[in-house]
Amino acid sequence: MKRRVFGIETEYGIACVGPQGAKPPLDAEHAARELFTPVLARHRSTNVFTVNGGRLYLDVGAHPEYATAECSTIRELIAQDAAGSRILASLAAQATRRMRERGVGGRIHVFKNNVDAVGNSCGCHENYLVKRSPQFRAMADALVSFFVARSALVGAGWVAPDGSYHLTQRAQAIDDEISAATTRTRPIINTRDEPLADASAYRRLHVIVGDSSVSQATTMLKIGSTCRMLTAVERGIDISDLCLAQPLRTLRELSRDPSLKTPVELRDGRRLTIPQLLEIYRERVLNLECDDELDLRVMDLWARGNEALATQQWGPIETELDFAIKYRLLQRASARAARSLTKAEQTRLELAYHDITDASLAPSLAAAGALTSVVTDAEVEQARHRAPTTTRAHLRARVLAAAKEHGRDVSVDWLHIRLNDSRRPTLTLADPLASDNPDVEALIADMEDQQ
Repeated sequence: MKRRVFGIETEYGIACVGPQGAKPPLDAEHAARELFTPVLARHRSTNVFTVNGGRLYLDVGAHPEYATAECSTIRELIAQDAAGSRILASLAAQATRRMRERGVGGRIHVFKNNVDAVGNSCGCHENYLVKRSPQFRAMADALVSFFVARSALVGAGWVAPDGSYHLTQRAQAIDDEISAATTRTRPIINTRDEPLADASAYRRLHVIVGDSSVSQATTMLKIGSTCRMLTAVERGIDISDLCLAQPLRTLRELSRDPSLKTPVELRDGRRLTIPQLLEIYRERVLNLECDDELDLRVMDLWARGNEALATQQWGPIETELDFAIKYRLLQRASARAARSLTKAEQTRLELAYHDITDASLAPSLAAAGALTSVVTDAEVEQARHRAPTTTRAHLRARVLAAAKEHGRDVSVDWLHIRLNDSRRPTLTLADPLASDNPDVEALIADMEDQQ
């Protein structure tokens, strides 16, 4: 595909913390309800599409979730993903203020991570538009091993209950390689055929093995490397010789062993270390053209990340890749305390790293040069209120804005737009890459004429 649509769905953790030593005033379920109070009041629902083209909702299990609008550039996606965190951070601040006004102590925290204190897992799902092809399953099979190896680079890091440091939080929650199941098992790639587009032309590659990324540079590498691999496979570049003999076992073992010194077995009997495998993947896509400066940054960070993993010298990437940023944070805290941190101290520091509210460590880390930004604050703030102009998200956002301005009742989802107080038929936006549509223009004109 010359141009591809992609997006990220992030499930957030939530907690209400009371004054020190006090029992939390709200459990997670009631904290989530408090968080979504203004959403429910404004929209009569906790499942809404936002003015920037994304989707905000309260998912099963009482956790907030945000899905970015459809994006066609990495820069757009990074800004949209960060905007989702800002939207939820604002809701958390409002919820805490309302609690204080009612005389309820404590504050709401929202976390962009994947593991809680009792072992529950929140997901971070990636979606990529691909052309419908009878070779889809073969492509998915070939990409499974790439997603396993990629986890070593773009994992969020995690201190396990036994005190060991893991590269990725999500590895232990994955049960299958490829499956259409969504609740019974968690596969690396979910193959449920739900393209949210013209089903005769497109499929959606739904990847659920990734960790939630705090670092924008990690998001850049995660999405950018995957887009290049997809382009390579679509152009006939063969990666089937790099398939792992036991992908799930390898995923769990690489997470538990940050040294990555032990070679893993490929299906053809060869043995390579994970950094060696990652470098071969990078070399396979090295000669593909780069569309913009972020593509160049992806390839540079991919190379430096492979080298850092191979040499165990994480310094060159310790402000860009989450697992290294967090490890450095933990090590420095231990050095300041002149002792090993307790498990409770490690957990508090980890949660502070993943907290997206005003209790987050991320702004101070960025100010100190310890967390690299890819997009500006202005770009993120703009992405809170404006959809990407290069995809159908632009059309959805325009309709929502017009409906709000003219007081009209409209329903939207990823694929459809309906003006509920009109006899106009439901519009279907079957092409995610189309950012203009005469039927949408007519619908907006109808809103204006009948005001």
